[in-house]
Amino acid sequence: MGWSPATIVAASSAPSLAHAALTFAQAGVAVFPCQRNGKAPLTPRGFHDASRDARQVAAWWQRWPEANIGLPTGATSGVNVVDVDVHDGGSGFPGFERARQAGLVGAWAWLVRTPSGGVHAYYPHGTEQRSWALASVHVDFRGDGGYVIAPPSRVRTTSGAVREYRLIAVARRAPAPVDATALRDLLAPPPRQPAAAAPVVGAAPERLAAWVATRPEGGRNGGLFWAACRMAEEGFDHASVLGLLGEAARVAGLGEREAAATIRSAFRRTSPDDPGGQRRPNHSSAVSRSRSEAVAR
Repeated sequence: MGWSPATIVAASSAPSLAHAALTFAQAGVAVFPCQRNGKAPLTPRGFHDASRDARQVAAWWQRWPEANIGLPTGATSGVNVVDVDVHDGGSGFPGFERARQAGLVGAWAWLVRTPSGGVHAYYPHGTEQRSWALASVHVDFRGDGGYVIAPPSRVRTTSGAVREYRLIAVARRAPAPVDATALRDLLAPPPRQPAAAAPVVGAAPERLAAWVATRPEGGRNGGLFWAACRMAEEGFDHASVLGLLGEAARVAGLGEREAAATIRSAFRRTSPDDPGGQRRPNHSSAVSRSRSEAVAR
């Protein structure tokens, strides 16, 4: 049977932790024992020891009848979990609500209230997604390489009270996998790289080329035009500028024709009477010496 509403409902309402663990195993869901009133695994390899073999599971809970039930997440069990934490340092519910409004977390299969007052939102497993934790927003993702404690397990909270993991909702519509990368990027956007400052006027050609090669999308044409103007003003001919900055622009992602057109525009801007740069002093030998270094820096 595997994961289904019937599985989680039956396990959650089982009369004991041993019965609940066996319910999971008999449905084809791998489990492993964890500390009484805690989360630490009791087996040597933790969630790697998880088993759906009913005999093995029965033997574990015969040895540790009060053991909590550990569930490996990811491909092993077929479910991923978004863990919304609540503690003295803060709550993950504001972040979870932002993600819900963005359409990222609404397709859960069932919700479990955790002992801290938070929530475990379960989703079907899709492609491989590794576990991660965002302490700053109090939201964790349990996927491949992780595990959760399943209901009706109980843990001792920081206040000293022992509380239960409790099933609180089962979806009436078809669930869907959660995009853990999109969720993490929404809750904790990666820092933007500061743009490199433009070289000073009169900078060596190789510095101009290295700067052009690092221009991001949206700034490539403008950066190339600016650098080409500077080289034209310094007396470099069209062929030299095209050879050096054209290659740097290609590294940045501009097409050959687009780069060539931008460099022609720069020469028309700086020398309207000589757009090809033919009458300017030829610095191509200086460019040749630096060209091999320019875009590698």
